[in-house]
Amino acid sequence: MTAILSAFLVFVAIGTPIAFALGAAAAIGLWLLEGVPMSIVASRTFGAIDSFTYLAIPFFILAGELMETGGISRRLIAVATGLVGHLRGGLGNVVVVAMMLFSGISGSTNADAAAVGAVMIPSMKKRGYTPARAGAIVAAAAGMGILVPPCLTMVVYGSVTNTSIAALFAAGFLPAFVMAGALMVQLRIEERRSGIVPEPRLPWRERLRAVRGAAWALLLPVIIFGGILGGLFTPTEAAVVAVAYAAIAGGFLYREITPAFLARALVRSGVATGAVMLMIAGANILAWLMAVEGVPQALAGLIASVGGGRTVFMILSILVFLVLFALLDGIPGMLMLIPVFVPIARELGIDLLHYGTVMTTVMGIALFTPPLGVGLYIILGISGATLPDLSRHLLPYLLTMLVVALVIAFVPILVFAIPAALGLHSLT
Repeated sequence: MTAILSAFLVFVAIGTPIAFALGAAAAIGLWLLEGVPMSIVASRTFGAIDSFTYLAIPFFILAGELMETGGISRRLIAVATGLVGHLRGGLGNVVVVAMMLFSGISGSTNADAAAVGAVMIPSMKKRGYTPARAGAIVAAAAGMGILVPPCLTMVVYGSVTNTSIAALFAAGFLPAFVMAGALMVQLRIEERRSGIVPEPRLPWRERLRAVRGAAWALLLPVIIFGGILGGLFTPTEAAVVAVAYAAIAGGFLYREITPAFLARALVRSGVATGAVMLMIAGANILAWLMAVEGVPQALAGLIASVGGGRTVFMILSILVFLVLFALLDGIPGMLMLIPVFVPIARELGIDLLHYGTVMTTVMGIALFTPPLGVGLYIILGISGATLPDLSRHLLPYLLTMLVVALVIAFVPILVFAIPAALGLHSLT
């Protein structure tokens, strides 16, 4: 197994796309494993992605693209500005609230960062924010936004571990609000020192006008979650509804989706979906190899020898997640870790709904952790900041988010409260 992981790290280090690095390392592992036919690559690849649940991935990606090109993200930001722009913390508060609104539609953290960052970072620069600080706030908010459903990683986790995706979606709400609140408190403290004046308080007439302008966009999360939680459709069917609604809202109601925009959105969604599916397939082969080699059992024995039970295991999990999710862009890291860590969590009596929420929380932090976080480079491209400057401003936010992640890990009621209230999970 050491040779396989070493090969994978070498491929990543020389710039091989993650999907191909996973597949190539898996092929090397199969070649080294005597008596295993290489035809298993085809069977495991097809078996990995042959899932109705995974149809949600391309549809949520496409919905996010249509949100960005259809003027919906701009209207959601206008609502957020009217709600919190005048509070101390100013445009930083707007970014956090806008990210929660947009994340509840797109399903993709990278899409959230790109859509909100492209609108907010130039505005923040004009108001006196440095490029690095503006980028850091958007990055932190996007990392928080991964908890707001729909979330592609929750779809993958639920499908692989046979955990209710609807319960996972519901479980993310309260932790997301706690993390958003922590970030807004931090922004309020910083703004007192920075001297940046908050946005002027808009009259209620202007706020209501912004809400009316975004009414069709704000209705989409209600339809998605109301339909899922009300049993009208599955998360996969909800993704199809999101695409249809986004196309109608952007194309006919807001009249901002042109045929050219639609063509580009379809191409970008197809490329993103292909990359995700290839990563899922390659990671599935590696996961099978790890199971054959007894890696989960060996790691379980190592953790048992350390002692500490659930507490130590949860802390070790968070540390491993931080490193691996930063390296692997989330989903492939999750697919590699699930076969190793989830059986141990189950054996220790950790609820898989709770464990999946913690995993998703840490993933949001890792995706923007310098210098490896993949999402970080989207923000760098939009803000024009340098990596050292952006990292210096971002690290305090990441530290706050990590503290909240530890609270979520050791105060599970934050995860279970809403699913239990909706009858999706039991508190016992």
